[in-house]
Amino acid sequence: MARLSTLDRFLPVWIIAAMALGLLLGRVVPGIAGVLDAVRIGSVSLPIAIGLLIMMYPVLAKVRYDETGRVTGDRRLLIASLVMNWLVGPALMFALGWLLLPDLPEYRTGLIIVGLARCIAMVLIWNELACGDREAAAVLVAINSVFQVVAFGALGWFYLQVLPGWLGLQTTSAVFSVWAITASVLVFLGIPLVAWFLTRTVGERRMGRERYESQFLPRIGPWALYGLLFTIVVLFALQGQQITSRPWDVARIALPLVVYFLVTFGVSFLAGRALHLGYARTTTLAFTAAGNNFELAIAVAIGTFGVTSGQALAGVVGPLIEVPALVALVYVALWAGRRLFPGDPTLPAATRTRR
Repeated sequence: MARLSTLDRFLPVWIIAAMALGLLLGRVVPGIAGVLDAVRIGSVSLPIAIGLLIMMYPVLAKVRYDETGRVTGDRRLLIASLVMNWLVGPALMFALGWLLLPDLPEYRTGLIIVGLARCIAMVLIWNELACGDREAAAVLVAINSVFQVVAFGALGWFYLQVLPGWLGLQTTSAVFSVWAITASVLVFLGIPLVAWFLTRTVGERRMGRERYESQFLPRIGPWALYGLLFTIVVLFALQGQQITSRPWDVARIALPLVVYFLVTFGVSFLAGRALHLGYARTTTLAFTAAGNNFELAIAVAIGTFGVTSGQALAGVVGPLIEVPALVALVYVALWAGRRLFPGDPTLPAATRTRR
C-alpha cells in the first residue's frame, strides 16, 4: 500500500466523495441537469461521453494488441464469458426482478433492461484495478459489443414478452432502437479502440516498447481514474434530484442489483477457477460478467419509456449501486486470489503466496 499513489490508495474514498458531490450538485444547483444534458452524443450526455472516453483511453493504451491472439485461442474463457454474459446474467436479472419486485412492473422492466446491457466501458477500470488480464478484457469487451448490437433487441423481446407469456406472467411491450445500441458501441468502444491502436503503434515505433511502457504509460495512467471520478460526478449530478427524492424506491431497486452483482461475480470467479483459467483471466471473466453498460440501459429506458418513467429510474439506480459494489469486488478479487490461486504468477506480487 505504501507504494501506491494517494489517488490509488484512497480510491474508494474519492469514489464515494464523487458520488456525494454529484448528488449534492443535482439537488441544490437549479437547472444543472438540463445544462449537462443539453448536448448529447447519440442518446448519452456529452460530459458523460467525454468522461468515459478519458477513462478508457489510458487503460486500452496499456493493452498489447499483438498479444490478443492468445486470448482468442482460449476457448474455455470465450465460451465461459458468452455463457455468463448472455445466458446467466440476463436470466438471473429476470428472476430477481420478478422475485423481488413483483408489484413494481416499471422498475422490474428497467432492471431487465440493465441485465441485457452488457458492460463495454467501465469494466476495464475494475479489471485494471484488480490486476486482471488486459488483453483478455479488450477481447471480451469487443465480443460483448458485437453481441450487444446483434442480440439486445431479440433478448429484450424474449425476456419482456415471450418468457413472461410462457410463465403466465404480465408481459411488457417495448421497441428498442438498433441505432441507439449501435451508437453506444461505436462511441464507447470504437473510438477508444482506434485511439488505443494508433497510440500503441505510433508510440512503440517512435519510442520502442520499453520506453513506451516505462515512460509514456505512467504519465497517462492517472487520467483513467480522473475520467472515472468525473463521470461519476456528472452522472449523479444529472440524476441527483430523482434519486434523492425517491429513497424508498431506490432501496427497492437496489436490493436485486446487489444480489445480482454478488452472485454473478461469485459464480464467474468460481467457474474460472474450475476451468483453470488462472487468477488474471478469472478476474477478467468475473468483472466482464458482473458489469453492465449503464449508459445504454439508461438511454434505452428513456428512449422507450420516457425520462420520468420508472424504467428510467431503475436504469439510473444501476450505476448508483454498481460503482461501489464493483469497487468492493476489486478487493474481494484480490483477497480471493490469494486463497483460490496460491502461487499463481498472474497474481499481483504483493498478494501472492507460495504453495
